[in-house]
Amino acid sequence: MCDWFIRKGCWWQGVRLRVEAEVKSTEAREKVEAAIKRIFPTLELSLVGSSLVGGSSSVESLDRLHQLLRQQAIRDSARSVMLRSRRDNIARFMLNRQVAFVGKVSFTGGESPLGPIIVTLEAPDIERLIDYLAPRTREGKPVREIRY
Repeated sequence: MCDWFIRKGCWWQGVRLRVEAEVKSTEAREKVEAAIKRIFPTLELSLVGSSLVGGSSSVESLDRLHQLLRQQAIRDSARSVMLRSRRDNIARFMLNRQVAFVGKVSFTGGESPLGPIIVTLEAPDIERLIDYLAPRTREGKPVREIRY
């Protein structure tokens, strides 16, 4: 499964995902949960204070995000956001919650009235994880797709 990278271990080992979104007193928890689940369907969510929080150490939990970035043809903008948001081995970015509710991905600076979905990715090789989610492209086509 990971024969080309056998010496150092598989690139996805040590990947961690954390997702959180505040549930405002004026909104239904179920709708916030639905928005998150449309992008990250395998996450188990729990209410921590006034926020729904979920986490995973499985790269498979990013499969739907990976798929949506391709369907919506937003790999280049996604890559740009993720690379700008990285610090050391962590990338932290925000998704528009209303857009996520309809099963689409839109990056935001946090200005949404309902608040964003905050996504934190951590990996020993964060650039390789970003390459997996949003590879470099040339004329709209990925230069190289990374698989797990």
